[in-house]
Amino acid sequence: MCILFSVSRMKPLTALGAALVLLFAVRTHAQSLGGSPASMNRQHRQARAHDFTFMESAARIRRFVAADLLVPLEGNRDYDLHEVSYPYARPAVRLFVERLSGQYRSACGETLTVTSLTRPLDEQPRNSHDQSVHPTGMAVDLRVPPTRACRDWLNRVLLQLEGAGVLEATRERSPAHYHIAVYPGPYERYVRRLESRARDYVVQRGDALLRIARREGTSVAALVAENGLRSDRIYPGQVLRIPN
Repeated sequence: MCILFSVSRMKPLTALGAALVLLFAVRTHAQSLGGSPASMNRQHRQARAHDFTFMESAARIRRFVAADLLVPLEGNRDYDLHEVSYPYARPAVRLFVERLSGQYRSACGETLTVTSLTRPLDEQPRNSHDQSVHPTGMAVDLRVPPTRACRDWLNRVLLQLEGAGVLEATRERSPAHYHIAVYPGPYERYVRRLESRARDYVVQRGDALLRIARREGTSVAALVAENGLRSDRIYPGQVLRIPN
């Protein structure tokens, strides 16, 4: 049997204390981009909750495209596609890629690269997880940025969105990429809330992001993500979008 101890006095924790420690550990792990069996289970449950089909072949993907259940991602000035066999996804995934890539370009000055979208079951890689949601069209893989500043920015934004409960993000090591499963219903509601509440704010002399965030009832992380900022530096006259 495993007994948890408090750090300060090394005494056994109460049942409530142990539960809180375990809860903290689970949340910390979930917010690491490290991936886990629990994360794969959550993705799979979301696919089932949305009644998504796990498409078994290219022919099935074509039928879903014809029915507008999958939409094309064609790339733009903010993102491109690299060796993507099936450049289609659920509408919420396209919305996610377009919003994220626009913010990423503003923050990093470069395009975001998509490396995979929908994949049929009969073309899944041998090392893919048996609960992978790529065959449903609700997943996207992104290339890892070459510069640390851009990687850090992308990590922060993905962790924020994962914390909001609208996606699951994992930084895979072999091959190196970000795997992101977008939860269509939660993500689309999240975007609608942002768009309905977002408003412009003109930065005044003496303003700081932390001060603005506290005054407007939001967070520095949300301001950075909404405005695609590379740092917390702002200047008088700059127009910021306040997300909530």
